[in-house]
Amino acid sequence: MIEVKKAGVILTKTDLEFENEGVLNPAVMREGDNVHLFYRAVRKGNHSSIGYCRLDGPLTVAERWDKPVMVPEFEYESQGVEDARMVKIDDLFYMTYTAYDGTNARGALATSKDLWHFTKQGIIVPPITYAEFVFLAESAGKVNENYYHNHKFYYQEADPEKKIMLWDKNLIFFPRKINGNLVFLHRIRPGIQIVSVNSLKELTKEFWKNYFLNLQEHIVLDPVYAHELSYIGSGCPPIETEHGWLLIYHGVEETDRGLIYSACAALLDLNDPSKELARLPNALFSPKYEWELYGEVNNVVFPTGTALFGNTLFIYYGAADTHIACASVSLSGLLAELLTYTIGDKK
Repeated sequence: MIEVKKAGVILTKTDLEFENEGVLNPAVMREGDNVHLFYRAVRKGNHSSIGYCRLDGPLTVAERWDKPVMVPEFEYESQGVEDARMVKIDDLFYMTYTAYDGTNARGALATSKDLWHFTKQGIIVPPITYAEFVFLAESAGKVNENYYHNHKFYYQEADPEKKIMLWDKNLIFFPRKINGNLVFLHRIRPGIQIVSVNSLKELTKEFWKNYFLNLQEHIVLDPVYAHELSYIGSGCPPIETEHGWLLIYHGVEETDRGLIYSACAALLDLNDPSKELARLPNALFSPKYEWELYGEVNNVVFPTGTALFGNTLFIYYGAADTHIACASVSLSGLLAELLTYTIGDKK
């Protein structure tokens, strides 16, 4: 069993209005000895913006802004810009985040050339309703029925006329082009799907219609093990290694004490990341300490970014939707562990 060391909470809420409810789920970018965190800052009433702090090394807070670096500007994100992730492809930073309008939560993109000035590119996930998705998924056939049996999740209010868009979250780009294409992961419950396009302009409604008519071909991971059986979602941007793309993701298990969110690990093929090579049969780490067990949402570790220092991989995560915490693991040790569970093994 791979050893995971938890460093504890590294960032918590303040009395500042924009982050007086909680801080969580940071996008992470290492540059030199600095680690930049673009974190979800929540003010009372569940309104989210993106805050910023800089770490000196992997754990020491050296700078923290007293105002958000990104705030809601458009109707599609009117109640929150949430749960950012970040990669750099060529000379451009891609910050993906969840845009929340109070009803719908969908993946959006902002880009920057200098890490500080971001241009919002809008929502890039499917512009369709949940009902349209159900029709397409059922038409496709050969798809896990859980993909279109989420009526209770979508229709929690007695309002059949309410237009509920397909929730598509956890939007994460690979940190380089693959076979000349931009590639990203996204999450429609209960699994993780993949998109590969030459240009984001290809992401039209017609593109998504054809995509869902062949949905099974685009599913990278579906829940398999007990700790992830309810649903899974992309966590940290994939890390390129000689053995494949290391994906740290989250898994959710429904228990008698509610949902439990854990950090999980899998390995994807370098040239065709739609292919799963290996997956840990157990959680990489789960809620254990008080700051993970109790908060705005209990029993949550939610990994969203990593920084590699030497052979030590630091994993930054939201703890109980209240704090930002960090865990570390040997990268070579984690890869060795994963390679004992290649697809087809029953260990």
